[in-house]
Amino acid sequence: MQGNLNEIDIRSILQLIELGQRTGQLFVEACSSDKGSKLGVDDTASHYPANSNKQQSWLIFFVNGQIIYAANDYNSLSRLSDYLRHYQVKVQLDEQQLACLGTLNTAEYDYLWMLLEQNTIKPKQACSIIHCLVHETLFDLLNLHQGSFIFEVDSAITPQLTTLEIAPLLSKIVKQVQQWKQLYPYIQSPEQFPVLADIVKLRSSLPKATVNKLQHWADGKTSLRKLARYLNQDIVTVAKAIHPYVQQGWVQLVYSETANSLKDIQDKTLPLEQSRKQRILCIDDATSICTSIETILKTEGYEAIALTNPLEALSLVFQLKPDLIFCDIAMPELNGYEICAMLRHSQAFRFVPIIMLTAKEGFLDRVRAKIAGATDYLTKPFGNTELVILVERYLNSRKNRVIKHTQHLLIR
Repeated sequence: MQGNLNEIDIRSILQLIELGQRTGQLFVEACSSDKGSKLGVDDTASHYPANSNKQQSWLIFFVNGQIIYAANDYNSLSRLSDYLRHYQVKVQLDEQQLACLGTLNTAEYDYLWMLLEQNTIKPKQACSIIHCLVHETLFDLLNLHQGSFIFEVDSAITPQLTTLEIAPLLSKIVKQVQQWKQLYPYIQSPEQFPVLADIVKLRSSLPKATVNKLQHWADGKTSLRKLARYLNQDIVTVAKAIHPYVQQGWVQLVYSETANSLKDIQDKTLPLEQSRKQRILCIDDATSICTSIETILKTEGYEAIALTNPLEALSLVFQLKPDLIFCDIAMPELNGYEICAMLRHSQAFRFVPIIMLTAKEGFLDRVRAKIAGATDYLTKPFGNTELVILVERYLNSRKNRVIKHTQHLLIR
């Protein structure tokens, strides 16, 4: 049995294997185009950012319609190492042991059995790890909608430690997938890394113990997936726990390739805010508009940053802390109304000027922009003078409000 996932979904494939009481292996590979789409929103869901070169594949082993074991990137020991950390066991292999792994089964499965034979872990612990590995694999696959699969009837993987019934597993994980989708777009992927964005707000709003935990885990080096493995929790539980802090802008989620960029930004913003130029962020999928706004505003002495990917912009905006935002209305994946409404729900951006960019001049567009919380509306194409006047109007207005508020506090 083989085919494409746009013809039959993973859930149906697993149900067929269960009903037929099949023994063998199911191999699934994601399409390369499937890796860059948002998770749980459309039919091209994936956990990986667009510029990831990683070709994802999964392998599930069955006996009589039940799951024995499931592998993700099955030549790697990295995720097994994460689960073993919970039991304070480190992966330690010499060259001879490493060469023997994966000759019969997968390296991960062979190593798990090696630990059992050495009495390094107990059978109950090994069963728990296998359950977690299977659960994690099925969660990823139920979020996958583009790819190919092959089921090969074969003798069962040996030795066997445990078997899992497919129906109850699917019922549980389908519910988790539905809950996961509700966290979008604040949380987009298990492969995102939590980073503290506003430690001052965290300390003033949360108990010290909670802040200490967040500081320990939100280091930009530990992904949500790794965090779930370390804590022996499912990914949805961990994501739900961190979701309120991401909504408030106190914690930011980034992909590994942007983590270093964010650290550079943090270093640059360490001096007092008064000493830096006023920062303006432009979010527009049209490169020409971004380039134009950047050029005009930099000439006028502003710090201008342009982002053409709306999802990346939402991921970075809390760290950039712009003084004013230009946001295009018509963008793929996430439109300007949605971005504006999300930012207005955060205390950090409640009063930041947000100016919508659009090629339309309709009354309904202006109404929708106001409802979403937009400060003003700029129609494309626009002139240099028009742009600068609009920026000065709102930045000067905001500066005056800050000065008056400061003076009021001093008088009191």
